[in-house]
Amino acid sequence: MSRTRTGSNSRVGSTATDEEILAHARVHARSVADEIGVDLDGLEWDVSPRAKRRAGACRWNATDETATIVLSRRAYERYDRADFEAIVRHELIHAWEYQTFGESDHGSRFRERAEAFDVPIRCESFTEPRYRLRCRREACDWSLARHRASKPVKTPERYRCGECGADLTVEHADSGRTWTTSAGYGGARSALGDDW
Repeated sequence: MSRTRTGSNSRVGSTATDEEILAHARVHARSVADEIGVDLDGLEWDVSPRAKRRAGACRWNATDETATIVLSRRAYERYDRADFEAIVRHELIHAWEYQTFGESDHGSRFRERAEAFDVPIRCESFTEPRYRLRCRREACDWSLARHRASKPVKTPERYRCGECGADLTVEHADSGRTWTTSAGYGGARSALGDDW
């Protein structure tokens, strides 16, 4: 894939090194830092090769008052340029909140700044879930994606539909295998073996 970017919505791509991802993020950060009010000298940057659900994160070290922005390689590979840069702005707003107030969340202060800088509060998924929780009641279409074998995935009999309160079915996305109990989870895991 060519690394030439021709438009604001061109895909950023999978051939980038960590250094290229961080260079892209830093260049964009410099272009918006004054408007956001974030101190770039108080930032560190990193790339996560493993993150599947979060496109980015901002961690605060109160001891040395440093914010570290961690960007997901998978998100960079799948998002277009504009979406990736929106993630950078999202994390810069968190960094600004940490630098200014010593805390950050997605509360009203964050939402106001996010709107001002055209930043989503939550990013769209950039990976397919490994599991899907579904309501067992036919009339209900509630479902929830899961990337890890969380407690509801392992023991669905202990949890209920988030919409109507009915029992759950869990589906292993790659195989289509389903279960409704912890024993069913164990059986599906055993049956799939290396394909789990």
